[in-house]
Amino acid sequence: MASMAAPKANTLSPSPCNFQRLNSPHKISFRFPFNSESTSPRLVSIHAHNPNLDSIKMDQTVSGFGSGSETLAHSNASSSPSSAIDFLTLCHRLKSTKRKGWINHGINGPESIADHMYRMSLMALITTDIPGVNRERCIKIAIVHDIAEAIVGDITPSDGVPKAEKSRMETEALDEMCKVLGGGMRAEEIKELWLEYENNSSLEANLVKDFDKVEMILQALEYETEHGKVLDEFFLSTAGKFQTETGKKWAAEIISRRNSRLANRSN
Repeated sequence: MASMAAPKANTLSPSPCNFQRLNSPHKISFRFPFNSESTSPRLVSIHAHNPNLDSIKMDQTVSGFGSGSETLAHSNASSSPSSAIDFLTLCHRLKSTKRKGWINHGINGPESIADHMYRMSLMALITTDIPGVNRERCIKIAIVHDIAEAIVGDITPSDGVPKAEKSRMETEALDEMCKVLGGGMRAEEIKELWLEYENNSSLEANLVKDFDKVEMILQALEYETEHGKVLDEFFLSTAGKFQTETGKKWAAEIISRRNSRLANRSN
């Protein structure tokens, strides 16, 4: 989540990612480093019931994200109902993890990561047609763009994590999520969409990047209205950074409404 808060010391040093077999012949326990509302990472346990995962070598431990070596052999089978439910269970973290930028500003009951991605998806759904832009692909990118945060949590600039390190952690997390899904075409599609957004490598990614900022400042305006706060930094951090005409126009409308509201308050 974008924020202009002063960086803190990096508290998100990678934790071990452990895999262990449970008593059931088809149950695997996944433990991932996870950062939620706390600044200290913790482990998330995921119980996988996918018999396709029996091919995983269970006698090895991944020494944190980004070790640079492949230590697990994974099945290339397409997603089974079991692996699909494992993946969706892991994605529950997107619904329960609150966006840290709002927590840092004392917002009670702030939006979750999934809340943010859902409204971005609606933005992609309702936007006018743009030549050369695949609107359905924009919806898909919006749905997956923060999906790795199911494992790493919402890392903000105030956490002091370098951009390259954040990208590395999220890439490793995405790889693990695709493995939980069982690989196959759908996992590859998710990875492709995520990388397209991460690299800002298409017109669709440009637009969804703008939606990410638009959704944030719209939420900031709503929290200012609901909680009587002034959340300048979210508007300052996005100023001049919109890439598309749609993003610029929608942001201008939000800022115009905010300015009117602030003017009315001062009268």
